[in-house]
Amino acid sequence: MFVRVLRDFCRQTAAVSGRENVNRLIHIAVPLEKNRDRRSFLASVPRKDEGTEGEKFVFIDSAITKKEDMFPDINTPNMHFGGVKFSDVPVCHIKSSRNNTILHVTKPNGERIMIRSCGMEGFKNTRKGTNIAAQATAIGLATRALDFGIHTVRVTINGLGPGRMSSIKGLTMGGLKIISVTDDTPISWNPLRSRKQRKL
Repeated sequence: MFVRVLRDFCRQTAAVSGRENVNRLIHIAVPLEKNRDRRSFLASVPRKDEGTEGEKFVFIDSAITKKEDMFPDINTPNMHFGGVKFSDVPVCHIKSSRNNTILHVTKPNGERIMIRSCGMEGFKNTRKGTNIAAQATAIGLATRALDFGIHTVRVTINGLGPGRMSSIKGLTMGGLKIISVTDDTPISWNPLRSRKQRKL
C-alpha cells in the first residue's frame, strides 16, 4: 500500500515539473517483499479446517423419519440395492488420519480393486491433511470406480481426521451411490497413559 502511494506521488511530481520522459526508480525494501510473499502463501492455504464435524451441523434425529429402517437387521444381507445383494456390494474403506486420507475399494471378500490417497492426487506436505484434499481424492476415486462399472458402494470409515466427512461427500459428488456407512474407528476402553505436561 505504501509503495503504491509513493509511486503515484512520484508520477504526479514528474508530470507537474513538465518533464514527461523522466523515469524515477523506486527501490522496495526486502522486508516488504517478504511480507507480500507470506501474504500470498497464506491466501493459498485453506482457512481453518472444519475437522471431524464436516461443513455443516445437521440434527440427524430430526432428519430421520423411520428409525426402524436405520439399523441393519437379520434380513439386511439379503436386501437388493440396484439389483445387487447387500452382501455382494463392493466396500469403500476410508482411512482418515491427521496427515492424510486413504481410500480404497474392495470386493466383499476383501480383494482390493483400486486405491487412492491425497498424495497420489498431487497434494503435498500439510495440504494432504485437509478436507479439500480428501474431497478431491474421493471424487477421483468415484470416477475411476464408475469406469470399472461400480455404481453402488458400502462405506467404512476408520479414523478421526479432517477428511472424514468430506470424503463421503466427494464419493456422492463423483456419482457413487452410498447405501450404508459404518464407523470402524477403534475405541480404547483402557487407553495408554498420557504424556507428561510440557514444562515451559
